[in-house]
Amino acid sequence: MTEPAETPGSGPIVTPTRVVAGLCLLAPFVAMLWVSSYAKVEPTLIGIPFFYWYQMLWVLISTALTMVAYKLVQREQRALRARKDGVSE
Repeated sequence: MTEPAETPGSGPIVTPTRVVAGLCLLAPFVAMLWVSSYAKVEPTLIGIPFFYWYQMLWVLISTALTMVAYKLVQREQRALRARKDGVSE
């Protein structure tokens, strides 16, 4: 049988840090699913229609947001582990 991810008293599963990380991961999906916001030709960027360069820009933005989400969760887990190690000593 598997053990639950969080044991009672070890802290909440949903924290503000995890909410921010989730929003960072959700933003690219919302931006790409809202097609009517970018389904146009103008303005062009060096001859590339808006439809295409907007999507390519979101590739870079998504990378940055994913990195931010990863770092936030990693930092939170490190702090939780340090706090847990400090209490058990």
